[in-house]
Amino acid sequence: MAVFIMVNSRPTFSCSTFSFTVRKAPYPTPSCLRIRPRFSPRRWLNYYPRFVPSRLEYFHPKCSITNTDVISHVAAEEEIPEDLATADSNCSVPIIHLKSEVLETEALNLLAEGTYVDTLLTTLPVLSEEEQNIIAATPAHPAGLYALYANCLAGNVVEQLWSFAWPAAIALLHPSLLPVAVVGFFSKLAVIVGGPLVGKLMDNFPRIPAYNYLTIVQAAAQLLSVGMIIYAHTVRPSSTSSVLFHPWFVILVMAGATERLSGLALGVAMERDWVVLLAGTNRPIALAQANAIISRIDLLCEIAGASVFGILLSRYPLVACLKLAAGLIISALPVTVFLTWLTNKLSAGVLDRTKSPTCCRNSTIEPLPNAENIAEMSFQAIKHGLVEYLQQPVLPASLAYVLLCFNVVLAPSELMTAFLTQKGLNPSIIGGFSGLCAFMGVAATFVSASLVKRLGILKAGAAGLIFQASLLTIALAVYWTGSISQQTPLLFFLFMIILSRLGHMSYDVVGQQILQTGIPESKANLIGTTEVSVASLAESVMLGVAIIANDASHFGFLAALSLLSVVGAAWLFCKWLVNPTDTQRSLLSISLQL
Repeated sequence: MAVFIMVNSRPTFSCSTFSFTVRKAPYPTPSCLRIRPRFSPRRWLNYYPRFVPSRLEYFHPKCSITNTDVISHVAAEEEIPEDLATADSNCSVPIIHLKSEVLETEALNLLAEGTYVDTLLTTLPVLSEEEQNIIAATPAHPAGLYALYANCLAGNVVEQLWSFAWPAAIALLHPSLLPVAVVGFFSKLAVIVGGPLVGKLMDNFPRIPAYNYLTIVQAAAQLLSVGMIIYAHTVRPSSTSSVLFHPWFVILVMAGATERLSGLALGVAMERDWVVLLAGTNRPIALAQANAIISRIDLLCEIAGASVFGILLSRYPLVACLKLAAGLIISALPVTVFLTWLTNKLSAGVLDRTKSPTCCRNSTIEPLPNAENIAEMSFQAIKHGLVEYLQQPVLPASLAYVLLCFNVVLAPSELMTAFLTQKGLNPSIIGGFSGLCAFMGVAATFVSASLVKRLGILKAGAAGLIFQASLLTIALAVYWTGSISQQTPLLFFLFMIILSRLGHMSYDVVGQQILQTGIPESKANLIGTTEVSVASLAESVMLGVAIIANDASHFGFLAALSLLSVVGAAWLFCKWLVNPTDTQRSLLSISLQL
């Protein structure tokens, strides 16, 4: 195909995308003043290189012609007339010879890159607010999210049941808070020391293998703990002090620390990393809905685990209940591994994606510390994690969460479980208390959505903290009246704590989205595990105090310290609410609109 365009003798060229050839031709006779098209408008334009002058031989930018007189008479013949090629020598007009080949698959290349982008941006329709909300509420990988929910259910049922079972089982050994406080203290200490290290390792290893490995480690630690507690109930040591120095108790402490550390890493990976990838980083409504569903699953598992084990413990021997828990742990392990694989499969392998592609391209990923020096590796990981944690733009919200973790008494914790067990309360009532606290958390996932719509995300978090502090003040006042030994005041005391969980979990839902918005994906595991490590430091401080004041008569002092921490968290968050920085405002702009 060919086209001949006749122009005057002094054309002016300006660069565009087409390369073409120019040759001199004489002015044609009247019969040659014609242009004959032979190309389809959807095909590439290609040109004869044999007509290119030497000075234009390598001229390939885009060009256009101005100051020309184009003769637009077009003939429909299929062949180029020979008289055009052999025109009289007195015709001196430049002839541009354009030839195209069939390149159907690259038709869009007719437009220059810049022109194409400009055209695309000017022709895109502007979405309405309703359409934008629909997109923001649609998860990026809905099938993968459903598999993640199932995985969360399978793992949390076992974890929540065990978190209620072990303090109740240890509290039945001796009438003291000391064994439970020691196990809890070393578990928190392991999280403080090993949390940043595990988080850094997870940031540098593939998601699926690391998750499965930690799942197996957690299940093995739980089974080892079950064996040690069953052995302890068969031996029955004579005194509390002798319990601390028995080999089975030392192994129990080590297994408890390993179980807690692996559970921490699994929770951070799922709640701070996986759910963000599956819901979509730029889909805030879908992310908020996914966070709420995961919170409900976690709390429903807490209700089921505490209630079921409490009922079983009130009807059957402790050893039989522990054996049943061990069977549940073994059966849930392959299910969890399979659901982890299924989550990645249904999400088109999004969990196989590198966590910091920009860093990988630029080869700026820091190498892991020397694996032979574990102490140095842990120290560097803790140091790096603390630096990143303190530099995060939403630090006040995280610090408020850390202050809430000082409340290890006025909450459904292991110390509260041990205290109520030693008070002689029925195990089914203790399980019901923990279950109702978790139910308040489920209700908080619905209440928090309404609060965010009416007050905004920051004011909703402040309202939750203030509500919790107010109810815990009433609960502590009831305790200090001295009537806690009677059943009715004791139940009212527990009821105030149950209602306070509504405010606590409302802030937990809101604060989680604030942290997800402010923490970059490449540092999610590191900062998340460091945050939990700092929170574990707060809990370990309170557990250390409980080790010193291990008698049940000192419970009121521990409760007062817990109340002060909640009041401090409310004050810190409200102060941040009044005066956020510009960076914090920009990060929370999407959430504030929601």
